Amino acid sequence: MPLIKVQTSLPAPERAHVEAMLKDLSSRLAAHLGKPESYVMTAFEGDVAMTFAGTTEPVCYVEIKSVGTMGAKTKTMSEDFCTKIEETLGVPKSRTYIEFADAPGAMWGWNGRTFG
Repeated sequence: MPLIKVQTSLPAPERAHVEAMLKDLSSRLAAHLGKPESYVMTAFEGDVAMTFAGTTEPVCYVEIKSVGTMGAKTKTMSEDFCTKIEETLGVPKSRTYIEFADAPGAMWGWNGRTFG
């Protein structure tokens, strides 16, 4: 049920590099939320036309969604994921937005049913 989706204006790195980053983000998200990694989904999209602060310098947008309440965990998650993105892709923390969204169980489907 947790999802982390990364979009960046940078061209996508080699597939192996992207897959390694996604696997790392997956395990980190599971740990932050205390949920089994077997439910975590990750996605990456590079070379997205984007601007931030009126420029086309490298930028990143991250969506993190989960059933339940992330609440106070978002501060720690923001620091962790912004740091990881900066280390992996080279996009500065100051040019990365993260959107956290709590989803009601009834609004999240999987395996022909919902979580609520």
